[in-house]
Amino acid sequence: MKIELVLFIAILGSAIALLYSFIRTKWIFKQPIENEKLKQINGFVAEGAMAFLMREYKTLIPFALIVAAFLAIANQGYIRLQSVAFLIGATCSALAGFFGMRVATAANARTTTAAAKSGLSEALKIAFASGSMMGMSVVGLGMLGVFIVLVLAIMLVGLAIPNFSIMNFTQTITIEQFDQTILPILSGFALGMSSIALFARVGGGIFTKAADVGADLVGKVEAGIPEDDPRNPAVIADNVGDNVGDVAGMGADLFESYVAALVGAMILGAVITVETLSMQFKLIFLPIILCVAGIVCSLVGILAVKAKPDSNPQTALNMGTFVAAILTTALTFPICYFFFAGETFNNGSGYLHISFASIIGLATGVGIGLITEFFTGTNKKPVESIVKACETGPATTIITGIGVGMLSCLPAVVLVTAAIISSYLLAGLYGVAIGGLGMLLTLGIQLAVDAYGPVADNSGGMAEMAGFPKEVRVITDKLDAVGNTTAAIGKGFAIGSAALTAIVLFSTFKEIIGAKSIDITNIYVVAGIIFGAVIPYLFSSLAMTAVGKAAFSMIEEVRRQFREKPGILQDKELPDYKRCVDISTAAALKKMLLPGVITVATPILVGFTIGVEMLVGVLIGVTASGVVLAVFMANSGGAWDNAKKMIEASKDGGKGSPAHKAAVVGDTVGDPFKDTAGPSLNTLMKLMCIVSIVIAPMLKNFWGL
Repeated sequence: MKIELVLFIAILGSAIALLYSFIRTKWIFKQPIENEKLKQINGFVAEGAMAFLMREYKTLIPFALIVAAFLAIANQGYIRLQSVAFLIGATCSALAGFFGMRVATAANARTTTAAAKSGLSEALKIAFASGSMMGMSVVGLGMLGVFIVLVLAIMLVGLAIPNFSIMNFTQTITIEQFDQTILPILSGFALGMSSIALFARVGGGIFTKAADVGADLVGKVEAGIPEDDPRNPAVIADNVGDNVGDVAGMGADLFESYVAALVGAMILGAVITVETLSMQFKLIFLPIILCVAGIVCSLVGILAVKAKPDSNPQTALNMGTFVAAILTTALTFPICYFFFAGETFNNGSGYLHISFASIIGLATGVGIGLITEFFTGTNKKPVESIVKACETGPATTIITGIGVGMLSCLPAVVLVTAAIISSYLLAGLYGVAIGGLGMLLTLGIQLAVDAYGPVADNSGGMAEMAGFPKEVRVITDKLDAVGNTTAAIGKGFAIGSAALTAIVLFSTFKEIIGAKSIDITNIYVVAGIIFGAVIPYLFSSLAMTAVGKAAFSMIEEVRRQFREKPGILQDKELPDYKRCVDISTAAALKKMLLPGVITVATPILVGFTIGVEMLVGVLIGVTASGVVLAVFMANSGGAWDNAKKMIEASKDGGKGSPAHKAAVVGDTVGDPFKDTAGPSLNTLMKLMCIVSIVIAPMLKNFWGL
C-alpha cells in the first residue's frame, strides 16, 4: 500500500472523529441550565476542575522539557526529532484530558436539568453525548498525533536519502533506515503520551479519592447527612475529583493505551524478520488502517445508542458497543485481504490469520467486560455476597470484597492468557500485537460508555446539592449505577489491552537489543523478575498512602468546619468549599511525582548499572504482577461501590442503616483501589517498556551488544 494513501486515510479518520467531537460539544453547550442554584454549583465544580488541571499541567511542564532536552542531547542526527515527538505526544495526551473535562463539566448540570424536565432518556442522551465526545476526541487526537509525527519523520529523514520520494516511499527507503530513524521518533511520541498519562492518572486519582473518602466518612458515617449534601464542605471537591480523575485522568490513560497499542504494533511490524520489503511495510501500516476502521465503526455504534423512556440504560449502551464490535469484525477481513491476499509470513501466516488475531483481541475485550460486569454489577452474586456481609459490619465487608476481587483475577487472566497463546499461534508476535490492538479498535465507543459514568455521578450530586425533587435523584442514581459498571468494564478493557501491549513492547525491546531468546536460569534475569514483580506493589503503596494522607487532611478539615461553624449543619452558614479543593489539589500535585519518577527511572538505572539481562527480567516481573494486581484492585473496588449502591436502593436497610455504614467503609477502601492505584498500573507496565525501547539503542552502544 502506498504511504501517501495510508497517511490520507489516517488524517481522514482523525478528521471524522474530531469533527464529530466538535459537533457534539456545540450541541451540549446549547442545552439549558434553568435552575440558578444548579448553575452556581456547576460553576464551582467547573472552576475547580479547570484550575486543578492547569496547575497539574504547569507542574508537568518542567518534567517534559527536561526529558525532551535529554532526548535531544543523547541522540544524534535526525533521531533528535525524538524530543519533538515526545513533546507532541505529551501535548496530545494533555489535550485529550482537557477537552474531555471541559465538556464533562458542562454536561453535568445539563444532565440534571434534562432528568428533571424530560426524564431518563433525555438525561442519558446528554450524559452519553459527553462521553462520546470524549471517546471520539481521544481516538481522533491519537490518530492525528501519529499522522503528524510520521509526516515529520518521513520528510526529515527523506532529506538525507538520495532520490527519496514520498510518492515512492517503499522503493526509496530501506527497512534499516526506517528502523534506525523513523521508529525511534515514533517511540518518542509514545513516551510523551505515556508519561503525561501516568501523572494525570495518579494525580487525578489522588485528588478525587482524597475528596471522596473525606466526604463519605465524615458526612455519611459521622454526621449522618446524605451523600452530596451541600452542607458537607468536601462535596464540591468530591465532584471536582470525579472530573479530574474519572474524566481527565481516564482520558489520558486510555489515550495512552490506544496509541501504545498502535505504535507498538507498528514498531514490531518493522523489527520482525520477513522475506520481502513490501511485506514489512504492510505489517507496519496495517494497524493504522484497522484503527481508522474502528473509528468509523465506533461512530456508527455511538449513533445506535438510543434509550426509551423507563428502559434500562445498560441495554442501550450495550447495543452501541455490540454494533461497533460486529461492524469492526466484518471490516477486518476485507482490510487484511486487501493487504495480504496471496502473501504469507511467519511460516504461512496470511490475511486470515491476522484477521482472526484481531478478532480474538476484540472478543477478549468483550469477554473481559462480561467478566467484569459479573463480578462488579448490581444484582450479581459476587456483589450480593458483599451486601450480605455488610450486615455483620465493616470487617466482613472488607474481607468479602477482597475475596471477590482475588477470585475475579482467575477468569480474567485465563482469558488474557488464551488470547496471547491463540494470537501467537496464528501470526507469531505480530499476531499478539494485532490482538492487543484489536481490543482497542472500538475505543471510541468503549470510552464513550466509560466516560458517561462520571457525568451521571456528578449530575446526581448536583441534583442533591441544588435541592431537586427526589424523583430526579432516582433517575440520576439509575444512570449512576450503570455508570459504575461501565467504568469497571472500561478498566477491564484497559487492563487486558495493557497485558497484550506490554508483551508486544517487551518483545520489541528484546528484538532491538538483539536478544533472540531469554535464559530464565540466568541469575540476572531471575533477580530482575523478582525485583520487577514488587514494583507494582511499591507503586500502588505510594498511590494508596498518598490518598490516605490527603484523606486524613480532608477529614480533619471537614470536622473542623463542623466543629467551628455549627451553623453549617443547621443550614444557616455556607461551608468553605474552596479550602477542601485546595487540600486535594496540593496533595495530588505533591504526591504524583514520586511514582512517576520511579516508573521512568527504574529501566534507566537497571539498564545502565546492571545490564540488559536484569532489565529484561524486570519488564517480565512488572507485567506479570501488574496485570493480576490491576484486575484485583479494579474489580474489588467496583464490587464494593455497587454493593453500597444496592443497599442505598433497598427498601429494608437503606441509607443510614448499620449495613449501609459498613458498605460506605468498604466503598471507601475500594475507591483508591479502582480509581487511583489500579488504573495507573496499566500505564506503569507500558511506560516502563516504552522507556526501555527508547534507551535500547543507547544500551546497545553502552554494553557493546
